[in-house]
Amino acid sequence: MRRRYVLTGAAGIVAAAAIGGAQLADRRDADVTVPDAALGDERLEQRRSDARGRTVDFYTCVPAGHGDGRGLPVCLVLHGGSKTARDFPALGLGRHLTAAVTAGAAPFVLAGATGDRLAWRPSGADDPQRMAHEEIPRWCAERGFDTSRVAVWGWSMGGAGALLLAETFPGFVLRVAAFSPAVSAGDDVFTGADRLRGTPVGLWCGRDDPLYRAVRSLHHRLPEAPVAGGYTGGRHNFGYWSTVVPAAFAFIAAGWWSLRGLV
Repeated sequence: MRRRYVLTGAAGIVAAAAIGGAQLADRRDADVTVPDAALGDERLEQRRSDARGRTVDFYTCVPAGHGDGRGLPVCLVLHGGSKTARDFPALGLGRHLTAAVTAGAAPFVLAGATGDRLAWRPSGADDPQRMAHEEIPRWCAERGFDTSRVAVWGWSMGGAGALLLAETFPGFVLRVAAFSPAVSAGDDVFTGADRLRGTPVGLWCGRDDPLYRAVRSLHHRLPEAPVAGGYTGGRHNFGYWSTVVPAAFAFIAAGWWSLRGLV
């Protein structure tokens, strides 16, 4: 299928995120693994976000062979500190999605927007978390996607944001997948962890990541053990994260039909 974009506006800022005193260089993407899979309907558009008080890039991707994605459930994508929605095509997210579906995962749509470097938390009148909770699902519904079934996935700053979104709005997402979430003991993700009870969590982190110890501590703080995830060799970058995307997408897809009793 044709690769489709609507490319407008300024490019997203690419910079390493300094979190917890450690420079987390997820911009090192020379070793990113992108599967040799077809690309479906992939779009990068602009939408006005009242929650953020500005126009943002809005990304969607449908697996190849599923047309415009009408009727498919949605996985929200929360980016890390050195990426924005504008970077998603280059990361091969659409090809990863098609590869997962080809391997047997139930089809779904990826959807994300630029939250900048606010850690997916409110900052004055700028509220990327509200954009993720209210506006992205509304934009998806306008496209005909099934927003009664929503999951969330993120990495680094976005991994923490994904967990916090699920904690702040219990029951909003069916599943949450987090890669190397930028957390620290005693932060709001830790203190709200009990609100994840009943929401399946997938948690991945490389053992060479400066956040590894904090992520393992969060693992033990969760009210229920992660349903998926693991800790293998890897740093805080897409060289590692791209190798665990297939497992995360399989985990996300496994929850789609449970809401309708079809598992």
